[in-house]
Amino acid sequence: MKPEEILLKERLEKLNNIIALGINPYPSKFEKKDQIIDIVNDYSKLKNEEKSKKIITTAGRIMSIREMGKASFFDIKDENSKIQCFIKEDEVKKKYKLYRLLDIGDIVGIEGTPFRTKRGELSVLVKELNILSKSLKPLPDKWHGLKDIEEKFRKRYLDIIMNPEIKELFIKKSKFWQTIRTFLLKKGFLEVETPVLENSTGGAAATPFKTHHNSLDIDVYLRISMGELWQKKLLVAGYEKTFEIGRQFRNEGIDTEHLQDYTQMEFYWAYANYKDGMSLVQEMYKLVAKEVLGTMKFKTHGYEVDLEKKWELYDYEKLIEEKTGIKIYESSKKDIEKKLNELKIEYEKNIDKWRLVDVLWKYCRKTISGPGFLVNQPVEITPLAKRNQKDPRKVEQFQVIIAGTEIGNGYSELNDPLDQEKRFLEQRKLKEAGDIEAHDYDESFVEALKHGMPPACGFGVSERLFAYLVDKPIRECVIFPIMKPEKS
Repeated sequence: MKPEEILLKERLEKLNNIIALGINPYPSKFEKKDQIIDIVNDYSKLKNEEKSKKIITTAGRIMSIREMGKASFFDIKDENSKIQCFIKEDEVKKKYKLYRLLDIGDIVGIEGTPFRTKRGELSVLVKELNILSKSLKPLPDKWHGLKDIEEKFRKRYLDIIMNPEIKELFIKKSKFWQTIRTFLLKKGFLEVETPVLENSTGGAAATPFKTHHNSLDIDVYLRISMGELWQKKLLVAGYEKTFEIGRQFRNEGIDTEHLQDYTQMEFYWAYANYKDGMSLVQEMYKLVAKEVLGTMKFKTHGYEVDLEKKWELYDYEKLIEEKTGIKIYESSKKDIEKKLNELKIEYEKNIDKWRLVDVLWKYCRKTISGPGFLVNQPVEITPLAKRNQKDPRKVEQFQVIIAGTEIGNGYSELNDPLDQEKRFLEQRKLKEAGDIEAHDYDESFVEALKHGMPPACGFGVSERLFAYLVDKPIRECVIFPIMKPEKS
């Protein structure tokens, strides 16, 4: 019999013995009146005569047990803290039989009096003991824990129990999205919800997930943007500031920056342009860093970043020429392919010149620590953005550049329905030629634009920003990342 099978058998025997005592090992409720962190913080505030009379009722998971004959110490941990408990047979009477059947990993409820041991450690003298959940499988070894990264993801609940820094990571992530939401609400934005299932993919260049809607008997797609075209229809409807935070899906590769299923925020702001967007985004990013990290200076992915520095403007055309010698408007597709081959940069063979140019740009941006904004992108790369008034080859777009990567994208929204229709038709030709990431032609969106949409700025940022703030690969920042099924 394997060690884990022996352990399971032993714990099942203990479970049956608990039931034989007439005790339900899985009760439906426990009145937890005190959080452990509050017990710890409040004890020093009590007067001496109050300490012996104070009764606390709390609960948590047993993390360690130290036997001492007819008495014992054990530690319990709840969501925020842990505390040592002292249990004696003559204090709990018949419940001591229950205690002898407990293991590390069990969840218990206790009632007792706080006191300090001779060594000065705050503890609880247990007066009443309740089993709330009998664990049948042991926790990982305290010192070795879960080492394999795939096992950590698959059994994230154990990783969180054993590693306080992992628990703190997801508390920070919650604060990250709360800060963004609160910031936008205070700026007068309305939070909205737009469809996750769409008839056609819009708002980004990406490969979608496809599924079938049984009731309507139609194929639909999981959205690849945070309702970009829907939110712009709301601008047509008369809403002037909207945003959405939700899940979006792209059926593409996994790496340190990309996931298929992730959280994104997008806002749309009527009567503003990309310059207004840059100002608002800079303010928002600084606040997010301060709230999540407590500082605007941090190291991430091999770069040192200071968000308090002046945010630079990086010109798309000039930077590529400076770094590679390629003049993007004069060079042919073959010239760019040759340069990519020289630099040993991988690229897809069936994409057009401008997608190749963007692959070249992504090589160049690795040299930039930021913070700053990339501007003056070619119109062919961003078919939903308004053209630059001074140079119609380019668009009024801005991308946040931090630590050698893009962390946020926005632009002055195209509201000319005829120009939009023309660009959609050009994207359709690219798709027919084999570019699966080209934008779909959305006739309903063009129709909405024909009713008139005010000038506007739109912007989107995903949880990649959080991953860069905490200097981790993005997959490690997902509480339960999707995994291949375990082989039986």
